Amino acid sequence: MLSTSVLVLNRNYLPIDITSVKRAFIMLYQEIAKVVDEQYRTFDFPSWSALSVETHHESIGMVDRMVRVPRVILLTAFDRMPRKTVRFSRLNIFLRDNNTCQYCRKQFHRSELNLDHVIPRSRGGMSSWENVVCSCFDCNRKKGGKMPVEAGMALKKKPVRPHWNFFLDVHHPRARHEAWKPFFNLVDFSYWNVEIEP
Repeated sequence: MLSTSVLVLNRNYLPIDITSVKRAFIMLYQEIAKVVDEQYRTFDFPSWSALSVETHHESIGMVDRMVRVPRVILLTAFDRMPRKTVRFSRLNIFLRDNNTCQYCRKQFHRSELNLDHVIPRSRGGMSSWENVVCSCFDCNRKKGGKMPVEAGMALKKKPVRPHWNFFLDVHHPRARHEAWKPFFNLVDFSYWNVEIEP
């Protein structure tokens, strides 16, 4: 539960990131963020933890009580917009490849995947969008320090730098919580209704 996703909004209520429940609780406790509930009310850590946990809400156990899991948090002092480019990170590589081994084409849980350099680093391969793919442990061992053709393996698809921005795509796999949908609609509304400067 602590590693599941929480939507992060800037103080203008625009989505800027996705973080884990664990990190969200840390941000709440440090007063960096507040929880936003289904009625768009905001709560600091003490008021959120004082709410009763209803049976239909996800919760985690604390020392003396159960606490509802937040799915949307609002930063208290950050109003910048998200970056235009997709960060080259392990999580984003898993997203690009849909948690699928690019050699055997099977989908796995993230804990059962690692990253593979198509052109091995020992042969000058770089750590870049165009040279790193998801692979399962078995395929990674089989390929070793070889080129895919030398190992008798073929890539599912050529790795490329993604051009998506998950904040604008409600149907993206990470946008799976019902509580997030109003904020994606807000992004669409803002895009189409903001005044264009001459």
